[in-house]
Amino acid sequence: MKKKLAIFAAVAAAGAYMLKKKQTPVETVKKLSKYVKPNDQKGEPYNNGVALTPPMGWSSWNTFGRGVTEEVIYETAKAMKASGLLDAGYQYVNIDDCWQSAMRTAEGELQSDPVSFPSGIKALVEKINDLGLKVGIYSSNGTLTCEDMPASLGNELKDARTFANWGVEYFKYDFCHRVYIPRVAPQIEKISVKNGSMENEAVYYASDAVLDGEARLEKDGNLMSGEYLTGLSDNGGVATFTNIYAPEDGEYTLTFYIRKKSKVAKHLELDVNGGKHYDIDFPESNIHPLGKHHITVELNKGDNIIKMYNPVASVMDSSAIQYKKMGQCLKQAVKEVAEKNGTEEKPIVYSICEWGFNMPWNWGSSAGNLWRTTLDIKPSWSSVLAIYEINVNLYKHAGPGGWNDPDMLEVGNGNLTYEENKSHFALWCMMAAPLILGNDVRHFVFPDGSADKHDKILQLLTNKKLIAINQDKLGIQARRIKASPSGDILVKPLENGDVAVCFFNKSNEEKLFILTMKELLEKDFVDLEKKDIYKVENIWEETEFDTDYTISESVAPHGTAVFVIKGN
Repeated sequence: MKKKLAIFAAVAAAGAYMLKKKQTPVETVKKLSKYVKPNDQKGEPYNNGVALTPPMGWSSWNTFGRGVTEEVIYETAKAMKASGLLDAGYQYVNIDDCWQSAMRTAEGELQSDPVSFPSGIKALVEKINDLGLKVGIYSSNGTLTCEDMPASLGNELKDARTFANWGVEYFKYDFCHRVYIPRVAPQIEKISVKNGSMENEAVYYASDAVLDGEARLEKDGNLMSGEYLTGLSDNGGVATFTNIYAPEDGEYTLTFYIRKKSKVAKHLELDVNGGKHYDIDFPESNIHPLGKHHITVELNKGDNIIKMYNPVASVMDSSAIQYKKMGQCLKQAVKEVAEKNGTEEKPIVYSICEWGFNMPWNWGSSAGNLWRTTLDIKPSWSSVLAIYEINVNLYKHAGPGGWNDPDMLEVGNGNLTYEENKSHFALWCMMAAPLILGNDVRHFVFPDGSADKHDKILQLLTNKKLIAINQDKLGIQARRIKASPSGDILVKPLENGDVAVCFFNKSNEEKLFILTMKELLEKDFVDLEKKDIYKVENIWEETEFDTDYTISESVAPHGTAVFVIKGN
């Protein structure tokens, strides 16, 4: 019934819109599709030179949550080194939410909690760097973080500079307290420019603009000019002023004279001379029908070109634009700090934690290095399985420098059995997922500082063969070539012509899997040389065997069997 009501409401809304705008059904569908169909937000690859293989490290949240402290982080870093996790490839020590003070500094900068992080993040980073590890930090693309601490929306460049100055090399950007960018653009009567050397403002009317797309002029007898500019909402149109004169290079006050036809908040973006970019947010209004809004822009001496538009046609557009903005700020801040200190750049791995709400796999590779594809993982088999079912289908979006992120590892946490822990780790390795540990790794080290090499979870997490599959330089995420409610077969091409195969038993009973070499060779994404005999390595059993026809294995409930077929 609810679904039928929703369909009826949508049809009714479309009909009302069509009558109001006097449009044909085709025109109406074309217009209304913008509210659900996003723009193509995939641009050039982010390409900051890091995360060429899936990042490996540890995060504080799954074990410590709000209880994170400077002592816990440093003890964890020492344990990662002493246990052999660092040697296995786990290099990032990521501090999640609650590291920060509830107050920014007098200069508006983020600062650490004075009680739980009394030495400050920069000093902690230096101590952990001395151990050979790197440090990650956390914020949210919202007004507050998930634990209601200061976040970075509206402070992107300021916070990026803070993180770069501290020397962090990994950044997780969450999605709590988000505020979507309005799809509505203001309706503009005129604009003006002025600086201190000008006696009067120079005014340019709506009719002076060159209009593209749905941008148009409307009549209004209450305005001085009688006309106003509209049609810039929902990525519908562009208005370009080509003759904005400036008597000298410098900063100018740009004033928008607008009519407040709707009371909602509005958004506009400017490109000035094809270089400088400005985002402008107009607040909600509820009093006078006319208003003004000011920003400061840099203009060149002579005529300037100002292009105005609102690129947001959906919530997906909003997320993509906001996350891309922070990514660019991180790269800018890293460059600034290196130039200031006369040192090499320390790129920051950028982890987009948008929960998969707005399909970040479609735009994430141009925004950052990895993007969450799902909601938060839990230390239970049902959670691991549900997340796997989503992430396994997104293989075409992953590759060197940009990865699907099915969230942190829960290996060693909760009520997962040892077989389930093995499968969780194997599946994440096959899917080329970031390997970010979430357990208390201090348990892997004895009081005397030596590693507990007999710990089964430590042995699992440092399995060189599985890690090699995950860290393969081709960066190909496994494809599921056979799927059923009881079990799947995954295939992942590797460098040197090798191929990894995973039998995954999803059922509660032991299951026999069989894969013929003929089936494998028929897959167009597998570049395996045809041979009479193939050498195959059983990763869990640490054995090798030859086969000319099939690979078969009986797999335990919730278990996996992983093989590497040698290509050479």
